[in-house]
Amino acid sequence: MDYQQFPKVDLGFFPTPLVKLPRLSQALGCEIWMKRDDMTGLAFGGNKTRKLEYILGDALAKGCDTIITAGAAQSNHCRQTAAAAAQLNLECHLILGGEQPDKAQGNLLLDNLFGCHIHWAGENRKGEDIPALYQSLQAEGKRPYIVPYGGSNELGALAFVNAVKELAEQSRGLAFSRLIFASSSGGTHAGLMLGKRLFNQAFELIGINIDKDESADLPFDAQILELARKTAVMAGSTETFSPRELILNPNYLGEGYGIVGSRENEAIALTAQLEGILLDPVYTGRAMAGLIDMIRTGAISRGEQVLFWHTGGAPSLFAYTEQLDLTQGKNQPI
Repeated sequence: MDYQQFPKVDLGFFPTPLVKLPRLSQALGCEIWMKRDDMTGLAFGGNKTRKLEYILGDALAKGCDTIITAGAAQSNHCRQTAAAAAQLNLECHLILGGEQPDKAQGNLLLDNLFGCHIHWAGENRKGEDIPALYQSLQAEGKRPYIVPYGGSNELGALAFVNAVKELAEQSRGLAFSRLIFASSSGGTHAGLMLGKRLFNQAFELIGINIDKDESADLPFDAQILELARKTAVMAGSTETFSPRELILNPNYLGEGYGIVGSRENEAIALTAQLEGILLDPVYTGRAMAGLIDMIRTGAISRGEQVLFWHTGGAPSLFAYTEQLDLTQGKNQPI
């Protein structure tokens, strides 16, 4: 695949580290490795940096001067988009779900530091209000560009095709049986599926479903498959995908999006106390909880060599202090 045909800006530090987690591996009886996309560097890092390199490259190539995107109040995607816009001298507008809090914490604090314009949208956290804002900014004479929810379009997915190439080069001599990650807006998942195929990776790809979205016109699994297909077409590939190739594990949705339960609390605490690595409450905490449970229940056999893709998000910890249980992990039996 010729990546040169797609405009790109440099926003992060790549390749991100691939590291073994020896203490967590010993505790769980499974060889666990981690791809550290929390260390991409942009505004405390995260996987969205990869996507934004291609998406904002496209925005600049089209002569746009204003960026619009949307997400939850503690959106990691919005935080990294705001940082990238500041770096590239682009005006940034974020449409955030919920109501303006009395105090900005976590990602929201950083959004404000980056000087972006924040619009509060109540129950709408997935970009439902973007078209109206786009028209308003156009009427002001600006040249706006829409960054999709989660950066999940063909360009965002393409970034994760490239990420699999990066992983393949780093992991020579290793034989991961599974790759586990948080699956929420679909771009990371679609890109990993296509990259796995194009670079002949043998691992089973397991997305841990983070957000049960019953309002979408198309079921989430179908959205991922369609995005993988469109990304392949954009990249000049004839690859197609069937539903049986998609693994989207729905067993760890807990009480809903952004609600931290006992599983997330334990996963966050164990990873911090055994490895000194911070997970976030919404995405990686839930995905790691899924990995831990799959090992304990035998869905993943002890002794397997598995990879956890850390997609970032630690700044949101500071906005979840009331939901975090600091007694978890340290003195708990494995």
